[in-house]
Amino acid sequence: MNATEKEDEVYQSHYFTQEYRTQDVMSASPVRLVIMAYDVAIRACRQQDFERATRAITLLRDALNFDYAEVAAGLFRLYQWCLECLRAGDYQSALNVLVELREAWAEAEKKISATPAPGDPLVVRTMVPQYASA
Repeated sequence: MNATEKEDEVYQSHYFTQEYRTQDVMSASPVRLVIMAYDVAIRACRQQDFERATRAITLLRDALNFDYAEVAAGLFRLYQWCLECLRAGDYQSALNVLVELREAWAEAEKKISATPAPGDPLVVRTMVPQYASA
């Protein structure tokens, strides 16, 4: 395999990876998108990548739905605190909060996906408010 063929292979691999990510994001539920943003923020904190962590946390903060003001305000304060931790170089404190919040969202996603279809007479559905809009 010559250099041009290797470059083509790398490009195609990158293209298909990007295409997969795009499809993954486009087909994701709002809750899944929030979890994906947490994953980016967590990975960036572990790598101490200030710019990427800041972008991910800012995305989470800016996506808050203030129709649920009490919860949104609490999350807003947590995200602001995480951003302050990053500015101070305290990635671990931000990481701890982000991991805990991600786990809570993942648990909510499990409950939502386990909810039976409407019309099932034996089960009462519980609506989980969406705190972020995608």
